[in-house]
Amino acid sequence: MAAPPLPRANPVLGSALDLRRSQIRTYERVMREHGDVVRLVVGPPGVRFDLYCVFHPDGVKAVLAGSRAGYSKGTRFYKEIAQTFGWGLLTSEGELWQRQRRLVQPLFNRRQTATYAELMAEEAAAVAGRWDRATRNGGVVDANAEMVRLALRVVGRAIFGDDVARAGEVLDSAFPVLNRHAFRRAMSPLAPPASWPTLDNRRAARARRAIYGLVDELIAHRQQAGADGDDLLSRLLRASDPDTGAAMDPQQVRDEALIFLLAGHETTSTALTFTLHLLGRHSSEQRLVHDELDAVLDGRAPTFDDTPALERTAMAIKEAMRLYPPAYALGRLSETENEIGGYTIPAGSYVVVSQFATHRHPQFWDDPEAFDPARFTAERERERHTHAYFPFGGGPRACIGSHFAMLEAIIAVALLLQRFEIRSAQEDVRLDTEGITLRPKGAVPIQPAAR
Repeated sequence: MAAPPLPRANPVLGSALDLRRSQIRTYERVMREHGDVVRLVVGPPGVRFDLYCVFHPDGVKAVLAGSRAGYSKGTRFYKEIAQTFGWGLLTSEGELWQRQRRLVQPLFNRRQTATYAELMAEEAAAVAGRWDRATRNGGVVDANAEMVRLALRVVGRAIFGDDVARAGEVLDSAFPVLNRHAFRRAMSPLAPPASWPTLDNRRAARARRAIYGLVDELIAHRQQAGADGDDLLSRLLRASDPDTGAAMDPQQVRDEALIFLLAGHETTSTALTFTLHLLGRHSSEQRLVHDELDAVLDGRAPTFDDTPALERTAMAIKEAMRLYPPAYALGRLSETENEIGGYTIPAGSYVVVSQFATHRHPQFWDDPEAFDPARFTAERERERHTHAYFPFGGGPRACIGSHFAMLEAIIAVALLLQRFEIRSAQEDVRLDTEGITLRPKGAVPIQPAAR
């Protein structure tokens, strides 16, 4: 088997500077110029490593198949997330992951997810109330800030229940610090040990103590009260392994809660922000959503039972996540020598699959930069390769909260578009990849007008 193509790069730093400038654009460019499997050399001599980029959906499927195909999450990226946020479902491996999956899976089935629909609608209605006041003055709102606030309120209420206001004060200040800290350390081959008293390490340690202390205290209060609430902390404390009957200890409950918080607010806020921005740029597509909402809802707030009929709304959200996937790349470690697309992937290699690039693969997407929600009709989805579109990952490690995220997005978009027509004058949104998730760099101004 042959070695994958190796693009020309800086003789000292390899592709490190390109990746630092923009991971997503680097992945997209090398896919278009060099094909479906590409090897990048990253970093200076002595600490450099090879990064194998896999773009064809067949290869993506193989990599995301997990340990059965010889790939694990044993990368620096996941280790840094685990050191920062804990060993939850996102970061754990082996028997720990299997046990946690058995414990947590029932909490995200269709029936349990449905119980959060009402609070999602309440939080979206609160956003609509603020927009009502803004529209009276012909005002412009920042979709990014509004959707970050909405998503944090939703996932915060789901996890912490009535303690969300108290938790929000800590999360607003501490979470961004830890997000950036984990990402910078994961991406730097020269990151100092976490125990060194650097300014960044000290700042992250303070943020971690604040969040851990808060969540541990809330867990203790729930244990004292019998953990009989409907919030996720209480449900995690009550969960038991169907095979052994064992429950989670408080530390594991905390780790799972923090990982859900990490995965559940920035990702959803990005999806919502770009859905609103793109619909604001495409009035004909927005009109189709308006027509659907008027026909299905007839002026009332959306509920869980309405979501199957909101097909056009869901299609717009899915297309926004195709163009701007909140999780823009996933890394794995090749535990054994593997073959993908006729190329050798040596054992011990870092492998990356990129939603941002594969979602633009010219073999699977016509006019890939265009916003076209009709790509996601049921018929076209059935005909498409299962891993040409994977905003929630794939294989056994696919996001357990995908149904929660889609429910939140559909209800929020439905409620807001039911009440407003949105215009977006900003043609392009600058993208920030200096964190764990894809985000807008700065404000995303939109102008809502009451319908």
